[in-house]
Amino acid sequence: MTKPMVLVAAAALIDSDGRVLICQRPEGKQLAGLWEFPGGKVEPGETPEAALIRELEEELGIKVARACLAPFVFASHEYESFHLLMPLYLIRRWEGRITAHEHQATAWVKPARLDDYPMPPADGPLVAWLRDVI
Repeated sequence: MTKPMVLVAAAALIDSDGRVLICQRPEGKQLAGLWEFPGGKVEPGETPEAALIRELEEELGIKVARACLAPFVFASHEYESFHLLMPLYLIRRWEGRITAHEHQATAWVKPARLDDYPMPPADGPLVAWLRDVI
C-alpha cells in the first residue's frame, strides 16, 4: 500500500554559543511532549524555504531572510500512515526575539546533549549530523 508523502521543512537555529533551538510539541498534538526542530508542513504551491520562513514567523515570531537558509541534510522516515520527507536548514541569523507561540517550551541545547531530549523518530538521524558538524 502506498502512503501519502508529507513534506515538512525544519530549521536548526544556531546561536553564537553553538547551541541549537528545539521546541516541545504542545499537548493535544500528535507526538505531544516530544522535542523537535521548529518548522512545519509545506503547503501546496509553496517551496520548502517559503514554508520555513512562514512557519518560523508564526511559531517563534522571528523573521528569516531566504539568503540565511543553508540547506543541510534531510530525513526520510516512514510513519504508520504517511511517509515524511524533511529537509533541515541551518540558520545562524534572524531578526526578532524568539517567543514560543505554538510550543509548550523551547530550549537551547548543545548538539552533544540533544539525545537528552526525547524527539520524534524522524529527527534521530538529523541529531547525529548536527553532533558531527556543529
